[in-house]
Amino acid sequence: MAEAIDLIGVVRATRNLTPSIRLIEIEPVAGFVPPSPGSHIDFSVMVGDRPDVRSYSVVGPCADGVYRIAVKRLEASRGGSAYMWSLAAGSRLAHSAPGNHFGLALGRPEYLLMAGGIGITPIFSHALALSHAGARFRLIYACRRQSDLALAEELREQIGDRLEIVLSDGRGRVDIAGEIAKLDADGEFYVCGPLGMLEAAKQAWAASGRPTDRLRFETFGASGRWPAVPFTLKLPRLGKDIQVLATQSMLDALEAAGVEMIFDCRRGECGLCALPILGVNGVVDHRDVFFSEAEKAANAKLCTCVSRVYGSEITLDTADR
Repeated sequence: MAEAIDLIGVVRATRNLTPSIRLIEIEPVAGFVPPSPGSHIDFSVMVGDRPDVRSYSVVGPCADGVYRIAVKRLEASRGGSAYMWSLAAGSRLAHSAPGNHFGLALGRPEYLLMAGGIGITPIFSHALALSHAGARFRLIYACRRQSDLALAEELREQIGDRLEIVLSDGRGRVDIAGEIAKLDADGEFYVCGPLGMLEAAKQAWAASGRPTDRLRFETFGASGRWPAVPFTLKLPRLGKDIQVLATQSMLDALEAAGVEMIFDCRRGECGLCALPILGVNGVVDHRDVFFSEAEKAANAKLCTCVSRVYGSEITLDTADR
């Protein structure tokens, strides 16, 4: 469940890790709760003229009592990353205590960590914790280009040659199945990255025949396979035609139109906001990690919090609302 956003923090400093990723240090006003590896914090942000909530992974153990998060500025952002980038030293913002849906289980004989792009933020914390515990592990960090790497120097200093960097502009490619094959039979695989990486990891892990609970993953956002375009959302049961902006999720548009929705994660993980698809003029861009590939291909339902349409319109049912 979502964490209660009932705490106040003050931005202590900001610095750019890459041209599009900014590290933000936040000092809690009253009481610091140590984050466990893989933790996230929910923040109250302004998207346009209305409040919303965004979650960001905590970077590192924050042993000095200051929370650190890394925010990627997205061109297709609905406004959350733009708001976080607008913060300067001294800015106050409401936040939750650290929560964790991507916790690290110590005690395994070996670990494989994999990060893509900004997905390095929770994996960074996992790597430091495993190094501190003396665990056997390796980390594969994939990015498009050298300039996209965030926290790589810090990682190299902490974990040395256990870090492998793969750059796609140098025609590098991660052999996920091959990396899984190298992992101890009782090892665990932790992955955070774009949708394509997560799906490839899930498929390779299933093909390996290993226990499903030894694969842990988290999505940092919904990158999608198609660019975000505006479209019309039709709800015949309610007699509503809703315009969904390119920078707006279907869930946001539904709420703005007064449609009561059930949701939790807003990241395509829990499936609570899913609605049945009645028809579509275009292609459904399933951006969730809740439905299987077969379910996505069937186009029976979609997660309204992240999935979109690359086309002009989609018709959904609301019978279960």
